[in-house]
Amino acid sequence: MAVVQPVGERPGWVDDELFPFASRFVELGGNVVHYIDEGSGPNLLLLHSNPVWSFVYRDVITTLRDRFRCIAPDFPGFGLSTAAPGYRFTAQEHSDMLSAFIERLDLTGTTLVGHSWGGPFGLYAAERQPERFDRLVLTNTWAWPLNGDLSSEFFSRVGGSLIGRELIRRFDLMVEYFIPSAHKRRKVSDAEMTHYRQAMPTPALRRPCAALPGQLVGARAYFRDLEEGLESVRDLPTLILWGDSDWIFPEKYRERWEAILPNHTTTILKGVGHFPQSDAPAEFSAAIEQWWGR
Repeated sequence: MAVVQPVGERPGWVDDELFPFASRFVELGGNVVHYIDEGSGPNLLLLHSNPVWSFVYRDVITTLRDRFRCIAPDFPGFGLSTAAPGYRFTAQEHSDMLSAFIERLDLTGTTLVGHSWGGPFGLYAAERQPERFDRLVLTNTWAWPLNGDLSSEFFSRVGGSLIGRELIRRFDLMVEYFIPSAHKRRKVSDAEMTHYRQAMPTPALRRPCAALPGQLVGARAYFRDLEEGLESVRDLPTLILWGDSDWIFPEKYRERWEAILPNHTTTILKGVGHFPQSDAPAEFSAAIEQWWGR
């Protein structure tokens, strides 16, 4: 295991009982990247989406760290990570940072666990460093251009507009509305919401979550290249782990993954929303353990 000296600081608002892990930091290209590195065994690289951070995987990490080494970074501007000056929070920048992170920790024999935006970011890295990845777990995610998909294009063009970005920054819409509404099995607690609010407490610090909606269709070239590169990972053993009550990624996305990846197993989490690792963490963790055992 690579030893990385901390260069950041864990803020006092993080509850050590709710998030009972050692915080680690590494500097990459001027970004101070926070990550969790718990347990031992085969590597699980757990990648979060927008607007959450590694905190969203806390119950999964607690369950799986007895069998796996669970590594969960925060992308720059999210969670406890700090972005470098000039960082624009694009899909390309996040993917490049993740590739550098994987190299710095010298991760090998890795299973990518990619959720939503964490899927394309992780797959980008896996396509460029295929020797470091052995398996995939894809959960409510995608890896192709969404241009022409009416619902995605509408959300991207509205949310990514000047007015949309300003509304997200000013009223914290991604945290205050999206996180609670995207959980279907359970209600997100006040303590959990505090950890999402405190990660981006001001309009200026909400730039990262306001930038990504526009990238859904704005990063068309990035997603075209990503889709073309899927051939390099298509034969990896893959668990498609899907919450079936997610209005953002309905079953057509799952079915497309099943067509792309022939060496897949599908587990559907019934009545689970957009954040399966948080909405049903016990089932999420059990599905990974059972698939690994098979």
